Amino acid sequence: MASAPSAAAWALGQVEAVRDDPAARLALTARTYRGPNGHAPQHLPFRRAALSFMRWQLGRGVLAPLTAAPPGSPWWRAVNERLLRDGCEAVARSGGLGGTPSSPAVRLWMSFVSHPTARTWYRAHNASIVSSYLANRELAAGESRPERFFLNVVLLRVLYAHALVAEPRLALGRLGWMGPLLGDPRLGMTGIFLSLSRVLPDRYPLWDDVAGYLAAERNVGQALDYGLIAPRLQQPTSGRPRNWASRPSSNAFAKVTRSMRGPSATATSGTRRGPRSRSARSGVSHPWRDFQHPLQHRHKLPAPTRCGCQ
Repeated sequence: MASAPSAAAWALGQVEAVRDDPAARLALTARTYRGPNGHAPQHLPFRRAALSFMRWQLGRGVLAPLTAAPPGSPWWRAVNERLLRDGCEAVARSGGLGGTPSSPAVRLWMSFVSHPTARTWYRAHNASIVSSYLANRELAAGESRPERFFLNVVLLRVLYAHALVAEPRLALGRLGWMGPLLGDPRLGMTGIFLSLSRVLPDRYPLWDDVAGYLAAERNVGQALDYGLIAPRLQQPTSGRPRNWASRPSSNAFAKVTRSMRGPSATATSGTRRGPRSRSARSGVSHPWRDFQHPLQHRHKLPAPTRCGCQ
């Protein structure tokens, strides 16, 4: 009798079967939250945030086959595939298959399987996302400049939603008590922070100037990015770990947050979106200029646009 496949091999087979079928990718994501036996009531509520993210990707066309007209995005497809594979592998392992985990994120997904909470879900989900960001720099370099800019914003949004639950005081200051409620992926309010329709245009690919997209962005997105998230990038952390994500249990996040703390970019001329920040008035560079995405370290991007963003 042939031996059973490893959990990693089984997961890879599941992903390969849906690779060029975006709707099937969505269905596979939904199935992972039902567990190996099709009944996982404690995990099912977390499916809401995952499917919302996936539906946006489908609508934009980034998961379309590379042979389609227009073709999908190699980068978005790869990131989504890593997330799918890690989730499927966790399901397989919880169903009895073994073998060596294909990535560190799989162990975090197993923690979520054992203890389904908002904290464990974000840790597993974002470990898959972050590790895929780091592993697919070459593919990101092939995207247009506006697309690469918005990839930075997407990562900030995802990590900020995580911080609402993991470090609410850091994310919201005195209103930190609201963080676990606002960031709970089982609730609809999380969509305010994860709604990519407020970050990225609904078409792909993007070829216009970044400033044009920023000018058309909704006010809610501007208020979130510049009013809540950007100031937190410069918030002092005395008396606590330099960054909540650098704890041993979140090594994948540590790589990203370390890369976020590169030297400030030089000031650029031109207009900025929104009111001038206090940090700008005091001579400190704007928080968005300080943001150093991991993609930027390996692939030098062109000079900043009129929006003043990297």
